[in-house]
Amino acid sequence: MIYLTDDFEENRINPVTGQEWDSSWIALMLTDDEKFRLFCGSVNGGVYTVKVSRILHENWQFAVGDFIGFNEDDGKNIILAMTKEEYAAASGFYRGHSYNEPFLRDSEPQVLVHSTPLESWEAIRRDGCLKCWSRLKAEGAVDEEKPIGNSLGDPADFADYIMLGSGVFGEIVVNSKQRGEILSDENAEYLTGARLYFDAAKIARSGLLVRDGCHLKVKDKLPLDNYLIWAATYENVGLESRISTPAIFAKLADSRFRDLNK
Repeated sequence: MIYLTDDFEENRINPVTGQEWDSSWIALMLTDDEKFRLFCGSVNGGVYTVKVSRILHENWQFAVGDFIGFNEDDGKNIILAMTKEEYAAASGFYRGHSYNEPFLRDSEPQVLVHSTPLESWEAIRRDGCLKCWSRLKAEGAVDEEKPIGNSLGDPADFADYIMLGSGVFGEIVVNSKQRGEILSDENAEYLTGARLYFDAAKIARSGLLVRDGCHLKVKDKLPLDNYLIWAATYENVGLESRISTPAIFAKLADSRFRDLNK
């Protein structure tokens, strides 16, 4: 069910039910943020909310459409904080598209990155695939009770997906796992792992690419064969040791990847 509102406050009480939020709810809010194109999480005890800047996100209508399609298929109750006119504009723009359509859009990257600790990379190579946290937990491959994203208020079903992206964010996740808490400082020292570069077009063509309005991801597992282009480690990007920072490692790895694929 979709509920449309232009007056949404992030707090513990669901304005539709008058009760505290439960896991069946999720929200998207259009904002005038001039700093963050996309931002997501839960604040003030509120529901998990995706915030999309109508100013910075040139294709915010895609974000809205993907968010609705993905979460409707997931059985969620959806709150959209926007005007009726914006909802109508997004619906018209998105017509003919789907959150799992088997091709890349013009605005989507040709290469997607997943970062992992070096020790995990050894296991990934043995298995021949990336696995989501839920599968790894079921196989006894992780001993943590909850994934690190739980600290950000991520919905439980996020653990069923492999998150893909770009930039420094994946390294921040690796650093946060090492510390056992969220640390967003991209200049904090950590032990570098492996930075895996995947062919996004091939993933999409295989029907594996999922869009939820904020993330690009793959459910359950992603084979290395046919999709992995290159794996960066401290050794092949020119670092003398594993110790570096998320910003430095991501920059060196991306630069080396570009050089190898000119």
